[in-house]
Parts: sequence; C-alpha cells; structure tokens
Amino acid sequence: MKKKIPTSKPPAAAGDSLSFQQPPPAILALADYNKAPVVTLDSGQEYMLLSYYSTYKALSDLNQEELRLGGLRINPVTNISSSVTYVKNMKLRRLPGAAEKQVAGLPPEPKIANVTWSPDEKKIAFTHTAGTGVGLWVIDVASARARRLTGPVVNANLGAPYTWLGDSQTLLVRLLPRGRARLTDPKKELPAGPTVAVSDGVKSNNRTYQDLLKTPADEKNFELLATSELYKVSLDGKLGLFKPAGMYCEEKVSPDGTCVLVSTLRKPFSYVVPYHRFPTKSVVYAQNGRQIKVVNEAPLNEALPRGFCAVRKGRREMDWRADKPCTLYFAEALDGGDPAVKAGYRDEVFTWDAPFSKPPAPLFRTRNRFNGITWGNDKAAVAHDFWYDTRNVKTYLVNPSKPGAAARVIHDRDYQDIYSDPGRFETTRNKAGKEVLLIERGSLFLLGEGHTRAGQFPFADEFGLASLRARRLYRSSLTDKKEDLLALDAARGRVLARIQSKSEFPDYYFRDLKTGWLTRLTSFPNPFASLKDVRKQVIKYKRKDGVGLSGTLYLPAGYDAARDGKLPLLIWAYPEEFKDKNSAGQNSKNPNEFTYPHYGSFVYWAARGYAVLDDASFPIVGEGKREPNDTFVAQLVENARAAIAAADKLGVIDRKRVGVGGHSYGAFMVANLLTHCELFACGIARSGAYNRTLTPFGFQGEQRSYWDAPGTYSAMSPFMTADRMKTPLLLVHGEADNNSGTFTFQTERYFQALKGLGAPARLVLLPKESHGYAARENVLHLLWEQDQFFEKHLK
Repeated sequence: MKKKIPTSKPPAAAGDSLSFQQPPPAILALADYNKAPVVTLDSGQEYMLLSYYSTYKALSDLNQEELRLGGLRINPVTNISSSVTYVKNMKLRRLPGAAEKQVAGLPPEPKIANVTWSPDEKKIAFTHTAGTGVGLWVIDVASARARRLTGPVVNANLGAPYTWLGDSQTLLVRLLPRGRARLTDPKKELPAGPTVAVSDGVKSNNRTYQDLLKTPADEKNFELLATSELYKVSLDGKLGLFKPAGMYCEEKVSPDGTCVLVSTLRKPFSYVVPYHRFPTKSVVYAQNGRQIKVVNEAPLNEALPRGFCAVRKGRREMDWRADKPCTLYFAEALDGGDPAVKAGYRDEVFTWDAPFSKPPAPLFRTRNRFNGITWGNDKAAVAHDFWYDTRNVKTYLVNPSKPGAAARVIHDRDYQDIYSDPGRFETTRNKAGKEVLLIERGSLFLLGEGHTRAGQFPFADEFGLASLRARRLYRSSLTDKKEDLLALDAARGRVLARIQSKSEFPDYYFRDLKTGWLTRLTSFPNPFASLKDVRKQVIKYKRKDGVGLSGTLYLPAGYDAARDGKLPLLIWAYPEEFKDKNSAGQNSKNPNEFTYPHYGSFVYWAARGYAVLDDASFPIVGEGKREPNDTFVAQLVENARAAIAAADKLGVIDRKRVGVGGHSYGAFMVANLLTHCELFACGIARSGAYNRTLTPFGFQGEQRSYWDAPGTYSAMSPFMTADRMKTPLLLVHGEADNNSGTFTFQTERYFQALKGLGAPARLVLLPKESHGYAARENVLHLLWEQDQFFEKHLK
C-alpha cells in the first residue's frame, strides 16, 4: 500500500513551513506508476534478464550516513555509494517462447547492484546491500536460482567491487580489510594545525568539482574507505587471498586468464581534483599473485592544459587487447596533451606483449585525440578519435599485423551531423568472454539510428573489409512507429529491435533481416493510458538567421481550437553548442516515440489543459573562429521567439501566456530568457548555476576561462543583471547537489539577489536531493509546486 502524503494550503511566503504536497489527480495518476523492467540479453540472445527498479526512492533512502570525499559520496556503514539506485527484483526468460521465471533465492528485500554476466554467460553475479554492508551473490542462469557467496564484507566504495576470472568459476573481489581502523570524525578531532594550500606557478584549468578532500582528516578517511584486500572467491564459496591491503581501483583480467592488470591509487592526494586524477600504479600479476611487471605509474593529475581535448602526459587508457591472449595496449600523447600545440598527429597507440620484457611496439597514430578501439582479429580493428574544437571524429581501420603502418580513415565527419552518421560497429563475445568486432564473411556490421531530413529510418549495414564499402541489409520503413535496432545476430540473420508508437509502450522483437518478419518477445502494459489520446506532433520551423529548429508539440486530448480557444504554452528546452548551422538545424525528434512523461519534463501538463512544446531546439552556434557563447543571450532569445511564433502560427496558443522551463544548463537558459526578453509570463529554473564567475575555468561547452573571456562570462550570468528581472520565476534546487558547478548556493545567492531587488521569485530547496531528484516525496511535491505556479501565472 502506497504511503499517502499529507497536503496543506500553500504558504503565505517563502520561508514558511510547508509539508510535502501531492499534485492534482490528473498528474498524480501519471507520476505514480510502476516502471517496466530493464531488459538485457546474453550475447547468444538465448536468455533475457529482466531487472525491476522502484519508480522512486523514498526520502528515507536519501537520509543515510554519508561521507563526501574525493568526488565520491559514500555510505561508511555499508561501504557503497550513497547514491546507488538498486534493482528490487530479477526474472529470467528463455527465448523466444518461454515464460518469465522468478529468480529464486534472492535475499529478502533485495538491494541489487553491480550485475555482471560471467564470461561463459552461464552465471550472473551481483551485489546485495544489507543494513551492515555489501555481499556478493551469484545466479545460475539455467535454473534461475540465486545464492550468496560472501557475507556483507565487500568494499564497493570505489565502484564495481569484483571481476570475473576467465574460468567463469572464480571472481576477484575487493573485501574490507580485517581489523580496519575506525574512521575519524572531523567534527570531534582537534586539528593539529591549519589547512594549507600552495600554488606553485603551474596553470591548472580545473572545473569546480564538488565533494573534494578538504582536510587531513578527510585524507585519512578516504584512505580507509578506499583500502581493500583482493581475494579470489570461487563459486563454492572458498576464499583465497590474492593481494594484501591496498587502494585498489581497477582490476582487468587478460583474455587467456593468465594475468591480471591491477591499478591502485597512490599518494599524494589532492584537494582540487577528484580521486580518479590521483596518482595510480598499474601492475600485471600472474594468477598466483606473482608480480610480472609494473606497466604504468601515473602522477597526480592536477594541472591540465586548457581545452576538452587536453590529456595528461604518459600512458593512458591501458587495457587488454580483447582478441589476443595476453597483450596490453595504451595511448600516449604526441603533443604533450596540449591542444594548443600544433601537431600532425595527436596520439600514438602501442601494444605490449606478455611477459613485457621488450619495449612496447608502436601500432598506429591518430590525427585527433584517441577515443577508443574495438579489436577484431590480426587483420582488423576499428579505432576512433575526436577533436572538440571542430567537432570532428575519424574512424580508422587498423591492421594489427602491420605495426607502424598508417591506419586507414574510413569515416571522417562532424559528430553533430547526425544525418551522416554511418552507425556503430557491432561486436560479439569471443570464447574468452571479451567484446570483439563481429566479423562474418570478411565483413563488419553496423547498426545506425537512421536520422534523415525525411524522418528516422534505422538501418543495418554489412561493411566489406576488402571493398571498404557498406551494403544495406535492412532499413526500417515504419512511418507510424519508432524502431530501434539494438543488437545484430549475423549468423541467424536477425536483429534485436525495440518498437514503439505514440501510444504503444516500447516492446522487444527479433526481426528477420531477409523477410522482415517479427517475433515478439515482450508485452509491457502502458502505464500512461490517460495520455494515449493526447495529440502529438513534431513541428519544424526556422529562426531569423535561417537555422532550422524543431520541437515536439503536445495538445490536450479532444482539444478543438474553435471550441476551446487558445491555450497557455509551456516550453521545455536545453541549449546545445554547435560549430555549424547545418548540424544545428538537423532534426532528431521522432513523432512516433512513446509519450513517456517523467518529472523532468512538462508533458504532464498536456493532461491539465496546456499546450506543451517539449525538447524545443535551442542551438547556440559559433562558426569558424567565433565561439558559440559570444552571442549566447541573443541566440537564446531568437530560439524562443521562433518557437513561440511556430506554435502561434498553428492557432493553438495564447502568446501572452507562455511559460518556459529547464534543468541544470536549461535553468541557466530560463533565467537569461526571463531577464533579457518579454516573451514569457513565467519560468521554472531547476538546479542551475547563475553566476559564471563562480565557475571560472569553464562550464558546459565553454573551454575558455573567465580571464580569457571576462565579457562573455559576465554577459551570460543572469546574476549580474538580476536588477532587470521582472518576470515570475520558480527556483528549485536539491539541497545536496553534487554536479560540477551547480552548487546549491548558486540558486540561494541568486534568489537572495532577486528578493533584495524586489523581483517576483519563489525558492524551493528539496531536502536530501542531488542534481537529479529521486525521492517520491520530493518529486510529487515538485510537480505540485510547478502546477501551482502555472495555475497562478498562466491561467
């Protein structure tokens, strides 16, 4: 039985006490629903795992012990992240026809996380968080039965706490050290002296990270919480010590199972960057724990050059080559990691064969910054690079048998140009359980989203390794539904597809590539039946400079303009930076996508008699040497003007009753729009940042620092022009925001400025919430606040 939240009248003024409220019935019926399960399949597409999540957390779930250290938020009692969203139930199904089978033997009141299939995919491991800690469990797939492997002694403070070994019978697990010392209470410990920080003259363009270490007591606690002992845990429950206590942060097993690459955090720690930029040491060990080779020692990474393509010097992105028994690969910058340095090639990729007694061998170089590789065999691998300044990405075909030879560029494009996207190369699991390129008949295979000017038509292509040309195997022809192609089975000639429509909940199918026939796999009920008759269409329009824009317009069910008159309009948007107008004007919206309301959008209000323009295009374009943000405010206003004009042209909206909303960078957008134009009657800004001088080393897509572009930072900051704000604004923020730059005090200070200047504003701080909102009490209250605000200012 669901807990009823008490209601009360709105407070007379901000600052008055207010109990949690519920939204009106039309919204509550949509918001209070049961989530459909998350579906995953094994690589052979023989078994389907269905994972069930609660729709919301309870506020009590957020009210737990928490330490914020090194960029992490940790529950020191259970030794796992305090922000984990847990699976509450699991079912398995044999495909295609068998019924779902409840996984037996799950712990009571399951809190499941870190779910991983074994290399042979006959087992599924997971962690369960009890009141006293995290335990490791395993499911036998064929029998759908779970059992416990360890007690609540697993250390998940640094993420996934275990790794399957190659035999699928053993796992390498981080366990809490025996006799671990007690944590220091910073409030009770008397400092031995002041906390001191020193600038050594080296430039460091770091974002405004949250939850960093601040004191020596924090350092002690972080080290205690990060320290584990590595054990081998077999499926029969036997434990054997692999390595003694250390701050283990990553373990990777070689494809042949003979070696383990183990990385540990080292000192000195940092007070200005999160833990993933602390020093690390990477060592290859044999299965018996014998050290084979120290393969990398990365120093503290506090100082990076400016730019999103800046990287540290030295070896990085080290991992096992998936198609070889025991070969490492890594990338190293040729430009010192500095995007400002002119260089014909930016990175070089090396391979290194066990036992690592010879130097690493150069394999190939990339024009842009290396961005990953998918291994296939001795003749074929696919690598990627990118360059943010130009939005360029290149895809390379690499012949690993010819080290040093130039890699062939097979795709060279603007990654924001979605109409030219060739798709992603498909992978399969090899015998070692590693993901490698799917290679059949001398070909690779791609699945693409299929965005075009005429609409979205996903496709499957066969890419010949000899010809370097793609041959189309299948292209969706659906015009009344949306189809997503998820995984290709080339041997069986079929693809896993997800199909949905405006009123039909997404379901999974096998589609035969030759005949097009569908085999239905799921039949999930529609939890939002009350929206099935809401009118939905993608509208396309242009702003004054010719940039193409679009948005998804929702109108109430049964709405008749002649009978019902013009409606108030709600616009929800999020700005995005582009380097060319062509890409900015492309449309990725599909009118046949299922109407799926969630607390982050305004779609609910279509059931309350409003017109809603959801996901309205708000591109910010800066071509050539011009930076997008140099004309940020002007482009925001033109985007808004074009959106309102397009809706008005349809004859369905009242231009004097338009509201706008956004979250995070979208909230920043809202505050600027309400300050710099008179197009809106009100606005809602959630979890935003409003003073860019408080994020001085860049934000969102801005690479320049405040000192590089002080005029841009000031002109973009609505805090600086708070005296011009005259439009009603609802400001909402989670009181425990953990997102870089959007500190809760950004909203608090902005509200104080607005209040002091007499602007019409309301501030709502949601207790215990981070950047996104999770607790049922808070989400329902948020919807109530927004509804009250709209009813007052738009109706």
